[in-house]
Amino acid sequence: MSRWQQLRAVMLKEVRQALRDRRMLALLLIAPTIQLLVFTFAVDFEVDSIATVVVDQDDTTASRRRIESLLAEGTLEDAGRTRDAAEAEARLTEGLATAVVIIPPGFARHGGRGEPQPVQVLYDGSDPNRGTAAANAARGFFGDVSASPVVTRILYNPGLDTAPYMVPAIAGILLLLITTIVAAMGLARESETGTLEQVLVTPIARSTLLLGKLLPFAAVGCLDFALAMVVGVRFFDVPVEGSLLALSLVVVLYLVSTLSLGLLVSSLSRNQQQAFMTGFLVMLPTILLSGVLTSLRAMPEWLQVLTWVNPLRHFAFLTRALLFRGASLSELGPELLALCLCAVALLTASVLSFRKTKS
Repeated sequence: MSRWQQLRAVMLKEVRQALRDRRMLALLLIAPTIQLLVFTFAVDFEVDSIATVVVDQDDTTASRRRIESLLAEGTLEDAGRTRDAAEAEARLTEGLATAVVIIPPGFARHGGRGEPQPVQVLYDGSDPNRGTAAANAARGFFGDVSASPVVTRILYNPGLDTAPYMVPAIAGILLLLITTIVAAMGLARESETGTLEQVLVTPIARSTLLLGKLLPFAAVGCLDFALAMVVGVRFFDVPVEGSLLALSLVVVLYLVSTLSLGLLVSSLSRNQQQAFMTGFLVMLPTILLSGVLTSLRAMPEWLQVLTWVNPLRHFAFLTRALLFRGASLSELGPELLALCLCAVALLTASVLSFRKTKS
């Protein structure tokens, strides 16, 4: 048999076996319910440390004092200063800031005459909670301190709807569930029954065997993500502003990470029970430390550093940026590179672990 025929045979076997296993279907129904209960108690919706870029076009002592007082309150966090409003808005698009406060020219002069100048606040509507908190903080401060009218403009999610914002996060969690736990349990089941060892002594190359076992789950993951996007666009008005090709690249890199994680879990487990428990224990911190439900900025700084090795964090950030803000991959370089490194590191670790445990 050619390598392609071997690969096709392994893939067909894997698909048939997965469809016959009722426990996997039960896992797909029960696990999301458990996760929902856990998230209800774990999520903290307190909003603070909102990354804010300040555009001080007045550049006077009075305007600088107003800015320092605004940032000292704690809700808004200094994410940079500039005099170019276009540059500040670009930082919103790149996800480097959640809000932009624009102090107009003549702010101090007109304020001294009793003629307050309107202060403009731009905020990222794709994150409704933090965007609204930023606008309220700026509106309350300038309205109370200087009686300056504040003009707000909502970008990316004018209705401040939470459902569209959550669709990419839920899609990422579903892909993590399906491609990590289900793949891990499938491999652990064959290892437990001795089927895997029997296949390993055949002429089929290990790379072909792994591809044949993992590609069906990758296909299921792609299908599930496509369905999630259809439902999101159709029922929750999720925008699709960015490139679908770029979005597909992000999904593929994420699937490489989650499938590799599933292979790694199966290599460290002796049976299906261990694979399930290990996978579940891996999923909880992966989700809670991803920023899909709460802001990463609300976490301690040392914990924020650890989130960079979390592929779900990068997947959620990149999909939201592409869908809502229409950002290009060049604008999302650091997060895309981090996701690539996560995929490569997990794939390398999982293959090495599989070879070691099955040698």
